[in-house]
Amino acid sequence: MDQFQKWDREWCLRLNRGMHVRWLRAGFRVASRLGDGVFWYALMAALLAFHGVIVVGPVLHILLTGGVCTLIYKWLKARTLRPRPYQVLQSIAVGAAPLDQFSFPSGHTLHAVAFSLMTVAYFPDLGWLVWPFTLAVALSRPVLGLHYPSDVLAGAIIGAAVALASLSL
Repeated sequence: MDQFQKWDREWCLRLNRGMHVRWLRAGFRVASRLGDGVFWYALMAALLAFHGVIVVGPVLHILLTGGVCTLIYKWLKARTLRPRPYQVLQSIAVGAAPLDQFSFPSGHTLHAVAFSLMTVAYFPDLGWLVWPFTLAVALSRPVLGLHYPSDVLAGAIIGAAVALASLSL
């Protein structure tokens, strides 16, 4: 476990070096902000606007799955109470205001992976849009000093599990 924690901290520090590259920091701040939900809700609204009532069922399923993700991530954060990297490692530069106090798991990544899997299941042609955005959101979290890589990995696994379980129902 010590080796894993060492790896987690080392990669957190490496990725956080991106904060010193102005255009990279700006891009990840945008991805992080859009990953707060703005991108996903705008995408669902656009789907409804362009396709009408035919997509109401899939959009509601996607949004309901996102709600389940929110419940799970809030429950986990309240129990794990893991401090954010910038709170523990003095050399971490923080690049955005966190939405809550704790680090584990990354809710942004959890939601991005779940929304992407759900979206692509119903609208496969949107993979070109959602997967690069999901990757940008996931990378933004340690680059901005808000999460350890393990928080991001856990968020991705949980988001995928919730989406796949929802799709199997």
